[in-house]
Amino acid sequence: MQVTELANEGLKRGYAVTVSADQIATGRDKRLAEVAKDLKMPGFRPGKVPMAIVKQRYAAAIMSEVLDEQVQGAVSKLMADRGLRPALQPKIEVVKFDEGSDLEFKIDLEVLPEIAVPDFAAIELERPKAEPAESEIEGTLTKIAARNRKLEDVTEDRAAAKGDVLVCDFTGSIDGVEFEGGKAQDMQIEVAGEGFIPGFTEQLEGMKAGETKVIDVKFPAEYGAAELAGKDAKFEIVAKALKAPVDAPIDDEFAKSVGMESVEKLREEIKTSLQREYDGLSRMKVKRALLDALAAKADFPVPQGMVDGEFEQIWQRVEADLKAGNLDEDDKGKDEETLKADYRAIAERRIRLGLLLSEIGRTNNIQVTPEELRRAAFQEAMKYRDQFKQVLDFFEKNPQAQESLRAPIFEEKVVDFMLELAKVTDKTVTPEELATLSAA
Repeated sequence: MQVTELANEGLKRGYAVTVSADQIATGRDKRLAEVAKDLKMPGFRPGKVPMAIVKQRYAAAIMSEVLDEQVQGAVSKLMADRGLRPALQPKIEVVKFDEGSDLEFKIDLEVLPEIAVPDFAAIELERPKAEPAESEIEGTLTKIAARNRKLEDVTEDRAAAKGDVLVCDFTGSIDGVEFEGGKAQDMQIEVAGEGFIPGFTEQLEGMKAGETKVIDVKFPAEYGAAELAGKDAKFEIVAKALKAPVDAPIDDEFAKSVGMESVEKLREEIKTSLQREYDGLSRMKVKRALLDALAAKADFPVPQGMVDGEFEQIWQRVEADLKAGNLDEDDKGKDEETLKADYRAIAERRIRLGLLLSEIGRTNNIQVTPEELRRAAFQEAMKYRDQFKQVLDFFEKNPQAQESLRAPIFEEKVVDFMLELAKVTDKTVTPEELATLSAA
């Protein structure tokens, strides 16, 4: 194999490679010998077909396979000999090949940059920490009780008030034509409650059981069903019964009704759940601060092919938001050229941080274990209970899908490693302050 360097600029490399005709012939003959071992032809015993006949019949058919093996072998040897670490799959172009002649091809690629791992002990971070207050625990307990309150029939002759529940039949129409999904029977609807089109439940206030009312509403512009989004509609409401919620006493019996041993155990579970939420926000904040500190220290070139791929993924989402009118407030009013420049900078930051995290993990032998991958696949499959086994099989047989599970686990393990070495100071804040910091 002969190699000539064509390009060596920044992270870009280019090579011209020549594989001799003799080497190709050796590869071809080896493959033909493998074919001949089990070949059956009339007039010959299995595996005893003369090589001249095997060549005549099969040489042309296996040549593309042989050439592919020679190219891949040459590329692997070139990478190993020169210590190259490709950022992406190299581009290969066959320049010349004729039967019985040398194979000539070009390789173009970008290599990973040299990355200096920073001194983590020099990174100083502040981690906000919050604990749930007793008032918040009690407030959450009250909300749980409200969600599990019982409904009792209203026997007195009165109109529905805010917070009451009307049992209704309703039929929706647009321009006098009923639409799919706009009809229901015996639906329990909280008067002025949430979960319906804006303005729907509010107009139930004042109705009595046995009354019929036609209301006008407008579907939101961002409504999930495109054929209804932004449309004016009418609903004919038939009120059939009126119910009022009755608060249940918050005691051990109530706790048992929601699956807990006692009200004290329920309070403990609420406190644990809130603390888990706050710890998640705290980690999100300190992780972002850590990545910002790393980004400030990371000063190395990034492969533009990787940046291009990341930018394309980001830009597809931005274009979709543009069409749907859901652009972020910070982006509204910017022209396309400015938006592309901003998001390309974001793509470059992501790639640079990703490469740095990868290098930190590699040099410190941080690995994602098979057990961690299996656990992640199991958790993902649990989201699709009806197709649990199919989802597990998908992750087991699909390397790209496995990588989608491995990458976030690897990142979190690298972050944990760095936080152990960095100077992290905990600062006590209120839950409200923590939420504000995380949102910012």
